Amino acid sequence: MRVVTKILTFSTREKFELINITADVERTVSESGISNGICLVFAPHATGAIIANENERGLIKDILNHISSLFPPGREWLHNRIDDNAHAHVASSLIGTSLTLPVINGKLVRGTWQDVFFVEMDGPRTNRRVIVEVLGE
Repeated sequence: MRVVTKILTFSTREKFELINITADVERTVSESGISNGICLVFAPHATGAIIANENERGLIKDILNHISSLFPPGREWLHNRIDDNAHAHVASSLIGTSLTLPVINGKLVRGTWQDVFFVEMDGPRTNRRVIVEVLGE
């Protein structure tokens, strides 16, 4: 079995934002030379998440609006006594920081309307990372 790892780095501009990383993930799979296996996409951040969904402007706004209404920054979160980002920690723990997708015949397998997104919930940030690891043969 082979393992290929790439770290994506980027900045975010908004407190809540979806960053489409699909092209970078697919490029990593393609360049890995791995024909069949899995691709792990992991955000090593306690205030970010990874999702797969449709890249449609209205839906992106719906997702971001729903996240901010479920996990409002202005709520009296206990963690905010230390740091003003409890909403993002709670959201990240429930949404999830990783996604695993199959790799078949050298291609990342995803649904017709599924793109891969980093979910920013504590931005803007200048140094966000996503680890993409391709495992297989």
